[in-house]
Amino acid sequence: MTPSRDISRLIEIMAQLRTPVTGCLWDLLQNFQTIAPYTIEEAYEVADAIARNDFDDLRDELGDLLLQVVYHARMAEEQNAFGFGDVVEAICRKMIRRHPHVFADKDGNIAPAGVKSAWERIKAEEKAERAARRSGEAIPPSSLLSNVKTGQPALTRAMELQRKASTVGFDWNDPRAVLHKIREEADEIEAALDQGDSEELAAETGDLMFALVNLARHIGADPEMALRSANAKFERRFGHIERALTSQGRTPEAASLEEMDALWNEAKAAE
Repeated sequence: MTPSRDISRLIEIMAQLRTPVTGCLWDLLQNFQTIAPYTIEEAYEVADAIARNDFDDLRDELGDLLLQVVYHARMAEEQNAFGFGDVVEAICRKMIRRHPHVFADKDGNIAPAGVKSAWERIKAEEKAERAARRSGEAIPPSSLLSNVKTGQPALTRAMELQRKASTVGFDWNDPRAVLHKIREEADEIEAALDQGDSEELAAETGDLMFALVNLARHIGADPEMALRSANAKFERRFGHIERALTSQGRTPEAASLEEMDALWNEAKAAE
């Protein structure tokens, strides 16, 4: 099989990989749940390529992300749920519906200022319709938080939930009040540690992270970017530990925690 610029070739490749006996054993063993983490990972790698302004990487990462769409569509087709063509048709229908100012005569002259509000209104209608289909009940009244996408990264969604709630005054007015809440959540984690309750520890840790996102929002920081920066800082400092130990002919496994901590502080001071 040869490469092609046609999407049908990628669909054929995935079908062949998922063909019993002659396909790839690893691909055949996968399901929606096992592939979902890769889908999220590929979306992040697209964002990373954009942040680095690396168009060669972006081309490749977009291909990897497209593969995820084809993979999920193939598994759905095997279950007679839907196929790749249905995915394309659904997004085409959605984009036409959400742009009445472009595709529909009656709203053809909508002002630019009204485009966003129309988009949000139509999205809310679609979400309510999906909820009604799932429940079999009448379309429920829209919640203030109903437009916050559930599929977003948790940090991003926490930020958006808090931002939405703040529009009706459910918010702190001072970041110091949020800091007080963070200390309160940390105390609750300590209490859960004393009790040895793993479920309560997980719940309280989630509360602490939610409060930290709230602090980031109040001081004007993006929690995702702040954590990315912290990750990069950790990598730099740990890299210093590894290089310093290598220069001594040693490995981190052979070093004590006290030695590595001293090297960490050395890297921190150098920054």
